[in-house]
Amino acid sequence: MKLKGRNLIDPNDFSIEELNKVIGLGLDIYKNPSVYSDICRGKILGTLFYEPSTRTRLSFESAMLRMGGSVLGFSDASTSSVSKGESIADTIRVLDGYADILVMRHPREGAPKLASEFSSVPVINGGDGGHQHPTQTLTDLITIKHYKGDISNLKVAFCGDLLFGRTVHSLLKTLSRFPNMEFVLISPEQLKIPQHLKEDLLTQYNVTITETDSLESYINEVDILYMTRIQKERFFNEEEYVKLKDSYVLCKDKLKEAKKDMLVMHPLPRVNEIHYDVDHDPRAKYFEQAKLGVYGRMALMALLLGVVEC
Repeated sequence: MKLKGRNLIDPNDFSIEELNKVIGLGLDIYKNPSVYSDICRGKILGTLFYEPSTRTRLSFESAMLRMGGSVLGFSDASTSSVSKGESIADTIRVLDGYADILVMRHPREGAPKLASEFSSVPVINGGDGGHQHPTQTLTDLITIKHYKGDISNLKVAFCGDLLFGRTVHSLLKTLSRFPNMEFVLISPEQLKIPQHLKEDLLTQYNVTITETDSLESYINEVDILYMTRIQKERFFNEEEYVKLKDSYVLCKDKLKEAKKDMLVMHPLPRVNEIHYDVDHDPRAKYFEQAKLGVYGRMALMALLLGVVEC
C-alpha cells in the first residue's frame, strides 16, 4: 500500500484503504500542523495550470509552503513555452527535471494522464476538462469525515450542473465505493448526469439513484447537499447558459425544511446558486471545505513524496 512515487489521475487510482490513509493523515495535519511544518524542506512542487484556477492552485501552493517546500510553475499557459507550440510531453520532460512532484490542470480530458506517461516524478491531476478532479474529491471526503465522523450510510444530493461538473463526476464515482450510499441527482433536463456514468454507477456499485429537477422535494431527506454552479465556460451557446444559470438558488428559507445536521457543500467558486444569507447557517460548510482541502493536499503530497509513510 505504498503511495510513494504514485500518480493521482483518477480517484479510482487509490483503493478505499489508501484514500482513508490520506484522509486520516490530512485530519492529523489539520489538528497538529506544527508537527508537519518542515517535512518537505528541499522539495519543489511544479504547477502547470493551463486553465484558470484560484482554490486548487493556491491550495496546492499553500500546502507545499506549509510543509517547508517550494513552488515553481505557471498559472497562465500563455506566459509559458506552450504559447510557442511546445507539446505537453516536452513540457513535462523539462519540468520533471526542475521539480519533485507536479500538479496539472488542463481543459482537455486525459491531458494529466498523458503527462504522467512522460514524467519521472509523481503527477497529480488538478482537473481535466469535464472529466475528473480527484483532489477536490479528496477535499470533499475529508470534509465529510470531519463533520460526519464516517463516510457511509449517507444520502447525498448533488444539485446544479451534473453534466459538465467534474467535481460531481469524481465524487459520485468515489462515494459509490463506500458502504450504503444513496444519491439524489437534481438538475435541469439539459444538465443531467451523463448516461454512461449513471450506468457505470448502477452496474458497478449497485447504488440507489434518484433523478429529479426539484430541490425542494428532497431537501428534507438528505444528509449532504452538494451545490454546484452552472458553468458558463462549458457552454457553446450563451442563450442556453442564460436560460439555465438561475435554475437553483439555495436560500435561508429553503433550509427551514432541511435536517439540522445536514451539510451544505460547494466546490466553489459560487455565482448565485447559494444566497449570501446561507453563509451564517451552521450547516454551511463550503468555506471550511476549502480550508480542509489544503490539509488533504498536504497529506497527499507528503505520501507521494514519501516524506511520510502510510
